[in-house]
Amino acid sequence: MMFAHGFGCDQAMWRKLLPYFVDDYRLVLFDHVGAGNSDISAYDWEKYGSLDGYASDLLEICAALELEDVILVGHSVSTMIAVIAAVRDPNRFSHLVLLAPSPRHTDDPYDGYVGGFSREDIEGLLASLDSNYFAWAAALAPMVMGNPQEPELAEDLRASFCRTNPAIARHFAEVTFFSDTRPQLKKLRTNCLILQCSDDRLAPPEVGAYLHKNLGHSTLMQLQATGHCPHVSAPEETARAILHYLS
Repeated sequence: MMFAHGFGCDQAMWRKLLPYFVDDYRLVLFDHVGAGNSDISAYDWEKYGSLDGYASDLLEICAALELEDVILVGHSVSTMIAVIAAVRDPNRFSHLVLLAPSPRHTDDPYDGYVGGFSREDIEGLLASLDSNYFAWAAALAPMVMGNPQEPELAEDLRASFCRTNPAIARHFAEVTFFSDTRPQLKKLRTNCLILQCSDDRLAPPEVGAYLHKNLGHSTLMQLQATGHCPHVSAPEETARAILHYLS
């Protein structure tokens, strides 16, 4: 079972979820280049100008560790990195678990797709990041995490944002929020679980419904967990949903 973290996070963000799987699975965690304890000198601005570069890294890890029948758990942008990887090497993965996924964050007025943000929204978000990265992190973390009754969760995410190299975070944010993985969805042949959170500002219910409709081998489950990071805010419910699906 392999875990791929989302934007602004690192592998430490999985720590509450891992105890539910450690006895039954070989667990593989990693940091995307630029996050956590990764080697920042390995960051290639051209390679990581699209999600394909991250998918290549994921497949390289699988090959290096000789992983087969991988259950790949991806969060946020890594759900689409997982989709791209599984399209490129479908025999490598048995299941994908897509936690708070979105194939495109911006609305598409031409076909009526609802992503939750306008292009102007995202441009404003990036301009705020450019102005003051650490203030941006402090403002964004509560919006992403939700669960205002537990402010320590947002603080944990803010700290994770601030551990990320700001220049790389800016680049990854642009790639994340302006990517469009919808053309890949019909190509996916791997069984996948879509875990849709309640009151998720980054992935509204329309996105989960769209994914379920366009991923032919998918199961959609609605979590009671709110916010965009249920593996942090509701690890038990998230683990139960994954284990139920895999059983």
